[in-house]
Amino acid sequence: MPGRRNFIYLAIIACLLTGLFTGRALFFNLAWLFTALFVIALVWSWFAVRGIGIGRTTRSRRSQVGRTFGESFQVNNRGWLPKLWLEIRDHSDLPGYYASHVVPPLNQRQKYLWNTETLCRVRGEFQLGPMTITSGDPFGLFVPRRRITATERVIVYPAIVPLSDFRLPIGLLSGGEAQRFLTQNITTNAAGVREYVPGDSINRIHWKSTARRNKLIVKEFELDPLVDIWLFVDFSAQSLIEDSSVQRIGRVGAVIPAGSSIPASTEEYSVVIAASLARYFIDIERALGFAAYIPHREVYQPERGERQITHIFEALAVARSLSQRSLKEMLALEAHSFTRGTTLVIITASLDTQWIQETQVLARRGIRPMCVFIDPATFGSPFSSDDVRGMLNLAKIPTIYVRRGDNLSVALTQRPL
Repeated sequence: MPGRRNFIYLAIIACLLTGLFTGRALFFNLAWLFTALFVIALVWSWFAVRGIGIGRTTRSRRSQVGRTFGESFQVNNRGWLPKLWLEIRDHSDLPGYYASHVVPPLNQRQKYLWNTETLCRVRGEFQLGPMTITSGDPFGLFVPRRRITATERVIVYPAIVPLSDFRLPIGLLSGGEAQRFLTQNITTNAAGVREYVPGDSINRIHWKSTARRNKLIVKEFELDPLVDIWLFVDFSAQSLIEDSSVQRIGRVGAVIPAGSSIPASTEEYSVVIAASLARYFIDIERALGFAAYIPHREVYQPERGERQITHIFEALAVARSLSQRSLKEMLALEAHSFTRGTTLVIITASLDTQWIQETQVLARRGIRPMCVFIDPATFGSPFSSDDVRGMLNLAKIPTIYVRRGDNLSVALTQRPL
């Protein structure tokens, strides 16, 4: 394009000089012609990237590793000039996502549609957009660009593995199957709402429903003998071990898988295990709590339902092993959150045995711990995990051992040792 414009410049100068020396009007007319062509091209190029409507429709702003993420795009020529060509360049940072497109000529009020489908391979939170529109004039003198700064966020949940069973150690279950009996006592398990009847306590009133229906509405509670379960995931920097072949986005971002298997990183194994256990416990209607430093503190009190699994998956999607706190410190800081009788499932690859001593302190308070231990020696750690195994055995903490390359669906259903 600069070469063509330089030719026009030289042609105008040459025609003017020739006209001045020869006095012939033809050369002045040619200079005016080239000048008019230049101005028309400039004005056309200015309008070429204006009067354009671009819409992008995202089917869902949430996806999951192993699933496809799709968008639909629509370009509408709202201007009075036809668009000879348009290049839509998308600057989204979702790995493997490519939505850029070359749009064929568009007449006035004409639309053009296209769809994209991308297989999500990397967990995390990513940005869709901005976009750049590029076009030109009929003579190819100018290539104007216009930037559309609108952006959206999409979150990709971690992968999960199907679990048919997860054996909590004998003695850690209280009661049995959940008993769906309504009770007059106020418990942590709200079963529904109903209209107020004389004798109902004021603290049973559900004020949002009352305001919406313009009459008193109270909550009903159910009796459930099952204890709460907490997932405590270790994302401390000192417990991170990964193979030298592992690649990350921007060195500290999410791990980029090299194939269909889980990347050889204790962080990725921790995420997949935690997500799979969360899905399993929510599916069997257990009250599940979650705690992790990812590296900022994320704690969700025990709750049932899809809202809880959404919170946990969103935290795990962006979790990174960057916390400078040790597992022992994290357990000590969150000890007040665990009530007596709570089942505490710790997911870690830490070789520091001090966290086991902290777990014993929790056990003496009536908290019932178990551990999913990801053996770092199988990920390339130069240190043996024998000391941790021996301490876990002496402390009588039921433990499931996971090694690199294990089938997690099988490994997590084994009986704790």
